Amino acid sequence: MSIDKSKIEDSRIYFSVRLKFVIAFIGACCWTAFSIWISQNWMYDLSEYIGYFAAVFLIYGIAIIPGFMNSFAAFSLMMDQRPKRQPLVSYPGITILVAAYNEAASIKDTLVSIGLQNYPGELQVIVINDGSQDETAEIVRNAQLKFTWLTLLDLPQNAGKAHALNEGLKLTQHDLVITVDADSYLHRIALINLVERYMADPPNTRAVAGKILVRNSRENVLTKTQEWDYFLGIAATKRMQSLYQGTLVAQGAFSIYDRNALVEVGGWPECVGEDIVLTWALLNAGYRVGHCEDACLFTNAPTTLKVFVKQRQRWARGMIEAFIQHPSILIKPRLSTFFIYWNLFFPWLDIAFTFGFIPGLILACFGHYWIVGIMTLVLLPMAFLLGLLNYSIERRMFNDLELKVRKNFIGFLLYVITYSFLLQPASILGYLDEVLRTRKTWGTK
Repeated sequence: MSIDKSKIEDSRIYFSVRLKFVIAFIGACCWTAFSIWISQNWMYDLSEYIGYFAAVFLIYGIAIIPGFMNSFAAFSLMMDQRPKRQPLVSYPGITILVAAYNEAASIKDTLVSIGLQNYPGELQVIVINDGSQDETAEIVRNAQLKFTWLTLLDLPQNAGKAHALNEGLKLTQHDLVITVDADSYLHRIALINLVERYMADPPNTRAVAGKILVRNSRENVLTKTQEWDYFLGIAATKRMQSLYQGTLVAQGAFSIYDRNALVEVGGWPECVGEDIVLTWALLNAGYRVGHCEDACLFTNAPTTLKVFVKQRQRWARGMIEAFIQHPSILIKPRLSTFFIYWNLFFPWLDIAFTFGFIPGLILACFGHYWIVGIMTLVLLPMAFLLGLLNYSIERRMFNDLELKVRKNFIGFLLYVITYSFLLQPASILGYLDEVLRTRKTWGTK
C-alpha cells in the first residue's frame, strides 16, 4: 500500500516561496551590479596584461559569479522560516538499506545506532555485503542474533554501490526506503525527524536528504577542516535548495525515498555519482526533493589527502554524469531548474580559481596585484555574511537537538583560508575523469 501524501495537511503558501525567490534574486542582482561597477578599474588593469576576455573569465569566475551565489544564498537563508515538524499519529514502516564493502571496523556501530532509534513504526534493515574481503558479513550475522529487524544480503562478489542498493531494493517490505552509509552513526532521533519531515513536505515530494556531519573530526587536521565544510557549506546549500523545492542531491549516506518512485526511475544508476544522478532522475520526473536539517547522521570523513581528493573527484564527476544522463532537466519550468543552471557555472569557477586565483596569489606575494589584491577583498564580504548567518542557523539547530558546536578554531581557520586550494583543483580532476572516460569504481563517498 503506497502512502498518499496529498492527504497530509500542508499549511505553507506556495506563492510565498516564489516571492522569496524573487526577493533573493533581485537582492543578488543588486549586489552583482555593485560588484561589477566597483571592479571596473580591476578589469581595466588586468586587461592590460592578459587581454579583455581572459580578464572577464578570471574576474567573473573568482569574484562576480561567486558573489552573486553567496548573496542569493544569504538573502534566501534570511527568509527561510520552514514550519516545525509535527509528531505523526502513526509512523509508517521503513526499510533501511546499508550497502557495505569492507566495513568490518564500523558496521557494528552503525547497526547499534539504528537499534537505539526506538522508531515507533515497523523497521526493516537490510545490510548488503558487496563481496567484502574482511569480516563484515560475519559481524552482521552476529548482530542478527540481537536485532530481529536485521537481514543480511551477502553478495558473492563486489559489483559497486548502485548494484548493491538495487539488489537490496528488491527485498524491501515498506514504501519508504532509507539509505545509510555503513561507516556512520545516527543521532538518536534521526529516523523520526527524517520521516516526519518527509510526511510534512508537499505531496509531490519523493525524497528527502538528511543532514550529514563529520564524526571523526578530531582525528587530524584534514578532518577538522572538513567538519566546517559539512556544518557550514554543504548545510547552507541544501537548506537553500530545499527552500525552493529542489534539493539537487539526496545523498546516499542518509536520505529517504519513495519506493515506487525509485522503481519508476529505474533505481540507482550504475555510475560514479549514483546518488546525484538518481536525484536528478526524480527531479526530471517532476517530483520534489527536500532536506531535513535536523535529521543528523555522523559519518567518517576522509583522513588522508589522497582519499579526500578522490572523494571530491567522484562528486564532481557525478555532476557531469547527471547533466549527460538528464539534459532535458534544463528546460523544466520549475524553481529547481535555476540551481541546475547554477551548477553549469562550477567548472568555470573551479578553472578560474585553480589557474587564476592561485597563480594570482603567488604573484601578490611578490608585489604584483594584477589578479589578487585589495579589490578581491572588497568584492567578497558576502562570503563572510553567509558564513555568519549559516553558523547562527546551524547553532540553533544543534541546541534544539542538545548538541554542541565543537570548538575547532584551527579547522575553521584552515576551512576559510586553504580549503578551496584542495577542493577546486580536485573538482577539475573529476571533470577530466568524465571527459577522458577513466575507469569508474565505487571509490569513497
